[in-house]
Amino acid sequence: MTDNFTRLGLSDKTTKAVAKIGYISPTEIQAQAIPLIIDKYDLIGIAQTGTGKTASFVLPMLTLLENGRARARMPRTLILEPTRELAAQVHENFEKYGMNHKLNLALLIGGVSFEEQNKILNRGADVLIATPGRLLDHFERGCLLLTKVEILVIDEADRMLDMGFVPDIEKICTLLPSNRQTLFFSATMPEEIRSLTSKFLKNPIEIEVSKQNSTAKTIEQKLLKTGEKPAQKRASLREQIDKAKDLQNAIIFCNRKRDVAILTRSLLRHNYSAGALHGDMDQKSRTQILEDFKKNKITILVASDVAARGLDIPNVSHVFNYDAPTHAEDYVHRIGRTGRAGRTGYAITLVTAKDDKYIRAIEKLIGKNIAWLENSLNLDNKEQSHWQKEAKIKPERKANQNNNFAYAKTKAKAVDKTKKTNNQNEIIKKSAFGKFGHIPAFLLRSVK
Repeated sequence: MTDNFTRLGLSDKTTKAVAKIGYISPTEIQAQAIPLIIDKYDLIGIAQTGTGKTASFVLPMLTLLENGRARARMPRTLILEPTRELAAQVHENFEKYGMNHKLNLALLIGGVSFEEQNKILNRGADVLIATPGRLLDHFERGCLLLTKVEILVIDEADRMLDMGFVPDIEKICTLLPSNRQTLFFSATMPEEIRSLTSKFLKNPIEIEVSKQNSTAKTIEQKLLKTGEKPAQKRASLREQIDKAKDLQNAIIFCNRKRDVAILTRSLLRHNYSAGALHGDMDQKSRTQILEDFKKNKITILVASDVAARGLDIPNVSHVFNYDAPTHAEDYVHRIGRTGRAGRTGYAITLVTAKDDKYIRAIEKLIGKNIAWLENSLNLDNKEQSHWQKEAKIKPERKANQNNNFAYAKTKAKAVDKTKKTNNQNEIIKKSAFGKFGHIPAFLLRSVK
């Protein structure tokens, strides 16, 4: 892996911008992806969150776009993002790294007037960054043509496809030229999602710079038993915030938008510096709360999973899962908000008696057990009984799983052996019938 951006094939304008920002060495995903993108290969890039995926496509795109200009309503490149926040962040990256370029950038997201976005499109967009729904709205209004797109980027591909964006993405792809370059970037790429990439990419090169579904080694992960009642959970959370080591700021994740609002109000009542972020907020409020968090005007951001993917807030010291995520992959993305760029991070997940199956799924996904913190808060008798029962059951469950696996393996071998014998018998019967016109008695005996 090269230790210098100047050796990746980037233009002088781009490398000077990178140097001015203060970056010296590319990350592993950047070192591998940038030369391939400059050489115009289709690409699938898989790397855990916080490894610099955005710069992996922004930097080579700036280099490729130096020659030529966009026509009105006909963008040269298209980047699709699952959320407004991610789209806005990629826009910021192009502004930052493209300081030496004179490229027109267009950002198409909800919460902003169509009229303002149309004015930008009419000037010609070298780079168009959009969420799928708003992009199709502009197209159906006749304000946008996609026949001159040279590069398509689908960022956070697993989320884009898994969240139900498949029909929109397929429709968008039919509007693009077939000779475009297509790039997929994501932290995870499950097999069921991978099978869909054949629709969008041509002979792609795949880069995987870390174990899929792995969590960064820089993150210290812990689990905490807590009661199911909201008041108990909030008390457990406050205790962990107060006890947290080297807490600079923190993101607290909730599964439901309603709980984001309730928990934020509770923290404010207890004199914590907190703000809320969820998908039902208008774009202006969402942008403002993120800016306040980045500038340390608030210390704690209470959020739904809208903040779990890709947001580049490099100095988050702690992540708290107020609710255990019901989808194991969301755990990887949530805790990936901390421990970024080699920094140490801390992630604590509150676990109620009903969350055991989610924790088991998470541990299976990341390939390791997560340590438990000792409780200083009292649980009620029912909850204490549950955790005591779990402590006894877990070793038995593991032993049963091992026994079941061994039994299944033995049974599979027996079935394979039977199938093999039956196949051999069929071959003997067919060959014998062909030679003699019937099956001799001595051969019938041999195949019983």
